Amino acid sequence: MVLRSSLAAAAVMTLAGCAQMPGPGSSLESFTHRVATSEIVLLWNCLQSEPRLLSLEGVAWSPWQAQPVQFLEFELVGVDAKDRMAAQKAGAARDLQLHTNQMTPFTLELKTTGTEVRFDLYYRYQFRQFFEGRAVDARLAGPLVPRHSSSLLAQTISYLVRDACSDSEHRAY
Repeated sequence: MVLRSSLAAAAVMTLAGCAQMPGPGSSLESFTHRVATSEIVLLWNCLQSEPRLLSLEGVAWSPWQAQPVQFLEFELVGVDAKDRMAAQKAGAARDLQLHTNQMTPFTLELKTTGTEVRFDLYYRYQFRQFFEGRAVDARLAGPLVPRHSSSLLAQTISYLVRDACSDSEHRAY
């Protein structure tokens, strides 16, 4: 009885995971921009529906990692010809955690000044990286880790996508 319940639960979880997997003909193909790290893939579109308003709409996807990506935050910055910040908007992904093969949407609406020559996208998240104890035991904050053990180290990882709305850069497909 327990074995049947376990098998049924495993089948349901597998089907639920497959339902979230992007495939051919999925909505991911509608995004025009893409960047990827070892932990996540970002896909987005830059839309200017009205003057002085830039909307960056996208999804973050964690296709590879077993550890969850946490606290994904964004900052869209309009930069003028002198490399100064002209406009700025911060936001976060809808979900606090992004598990393996999950997606979460994000939207940033930036009120522009009209002096921007490019838009840079900054993003950061926390990720618990697996390290061998002997490689980092002297650098970890807290109690020393025994030499033959392993540990998880939560790090905030930050990235920059320069000229995120460019017609020629960061193209998706």
